[in-house]
Amino acid sequence: MVKEVLSKENIHLNMEFNNKEEAIRYTGEILYKNGHVQKNYIEKMLEREKLSSTYLGNHVAIPHGTEDAKLEIVETGISVVTVPNGVDFGNGNIVKILVGIAGKGDEHLEVLSKIAIVLSEESNIEKILTVQTKNDILRLFQEVN
Repeated sequence: MVKEVLSKENIHLNMEFNNKEEAIRYTGEILYKNGHVQKNYIEKMLEREKLSSTYLGNHVAIPHGTEDAKLEIVETGISVVTVPNGVDFGNGNIVKILVGIAGKGDEHLEVLSKIAIVLSEESNIEKILTVQTKNDILRLFQEVN
């Protein structure tokens, strides 16, 4: 059975983190616990962040693994974590929404473009931060599945 790219289990609302490493590790752990990646993928996400920040602007970061992390991906998946109080990603960049991505093969490009469409609208950012249920997030990201 193929897993959904985004399921309720992959959505965690109203979290708090002390730093970006903790936030990225948590985002990757969701992908690991739900069978999308092998454990080492989380280290590859942290490696990727050291190469170049995954902060996109608009309070959003999209942590993902390095190019060689593809071997650690079991099935394409994304995790969505909201951090209403924000977590500092450096240079004054405060992240309130983390979207962890693990794309099998070239699927990450398609997933990224669908996520980008959702996150490009400021009204969606506001909705993501104020929703009360995981179903609300699933509705916003329905195109991803």
